[in-house]
Amino acid sequence: MDEDKDFLYDDDDAVKFIKNYLPEELKKKFSEDDINYIIDLIYDFYNMKGFFDEGDDDDKEVEINEDELVAFVVKNALSDGIGKYDENDVSQIVRGEMEYCDSIGMFE
Repeated sequence: MDEDKDFLYDDDDAVKFIKNYLPEELKKKFSEDDINYIIDLIYDFYNMKGFFDEGDDDDKEVEINEDELVAFVVKNALSDGIGKYDENDVSQIVRGEMEYCDSIGMFE
């Protein structure tokens, strides 16, 4: 990952972007803390998969299996005692996070 692009990602902006991205019923269902927690799990998943490993080719295209990512979030939220998230709801948050990254040019 390009070091300059690390500074483009702002957690607060990401949460606001995702909150605005979500359908109305999910905006009420998920607090900013919930969304922030899910973002943390998303990046735990990316780290587990080695997407941020040093020495990797920065131009290498990364394939993210959304189903696997959503399952990871749901499983970890349950094991962390946060609760049972619906996979469809988490999928919307994951898509919102990816849209935020696209909006700041993080993956260019």
